[in-house]
Amino acid sequence: MTALERALADAEQAGIKRNWMQVGDLLIHYARFGRGRPLLLLHGWPEFWLVWRPMMERLGDQFDLIAPDLRGFGDTGKPSSEPDPTATADRHADDMLGLIDGLGLRRFGLVGGDVGAYVMQAISHRAPERLAGAFYFSTPYPGMGARTAAPGRLTEVWYQYFQQLPWAAQLVGTTRQSCHLYLQYFLTRWSGDNPAVFADMLDVYTGNYMKPGNLQGGFDWYLSAGPARRAAQEGTLPKRPPITVPSRMLWGKRDPLFPIEWADRLGEYFADYSIDFVEAGHFVHAELPEQAAREVRAFFQSRQF
Repeated sequence: MTALERALADAEQAGIKRNWMQVGDLLIHYARFGRGRPLLLLHGWPEFWLVWRPMMERLGDQFDLIAPDLRGFGDTGKPSSEPDPTATADRHADDMLGLIDGLGLRRFGLVGGDVGAYVMQAISHRAPERLAGAFYFSTPYPGMGARTAAPGRLTEVWYQYFQQLPWAAQLVGTTRQSCHLYLQYFLTRWSGDNPAVFADMLDVYTGNYMKPGNLQGGFDWYLSAGPARRAAQEGTLPKRPPITVPSRMLWGKRDPLFPIEWADRLGEYFADYSIDFVEAGHFVHAELPEQAAREVRAFFQSRQF
């Protein structure tokens, strides 16, 4: 049994149920645990649904936790075998609203970060009346603008351009070792250079991304988001009205991707938000699961849905 198979079997033993749902052209894989008010948990890159297990086990007594693999990731389908430039935040939002509709849910809460944070913002613009709130970890948002492409940032963001190359996934996935090394770099670096955070999960993540199509599926996000990212950097991205959905943010003080100083323009994009900065890197939910779960619980406990 591989490390990934053991991790999935262990999650099943803990009561986490996995299922699939057809939504349009996409067969979405999702995990579900707990009971109560529904929360949709949206992962980033290089994650997949299993990153949420520690949070799910801490919140399942009060919330119905739904953790899908986003389009192209994990065990969710791969509609195209070629690089797909259509996996934008809006496309992901369509997928997730279709999943929620298929589950028969009306109002729900959102929790996520990284790619998931972009999807959450797209859902917040599209269907604010359906959301009880949105909880973000280290939030990318358009107000970061040209700072993400400043010369001093190139050593942190090079991967966003590399992963748009049509042969990047093939190169990274040439061997299991090459995939392992690639993921290890990001999971460690983005955890504030703390290798202990994902040390026990590296083989699990490698097993997930070595599945056919999974590397390219994750890279498709960067290919799809490239034009909007460039427009934000150039200052030509059309500005949308501020998000009105009540939003809460935990931002890691040691996040090498998104320095805390970049939170300075959140008020231009979120009409109703609060934020705290915590002793973590980019993966606040994985680095501080106890604190993250406590904050999520407190935020959603007071909301009616």
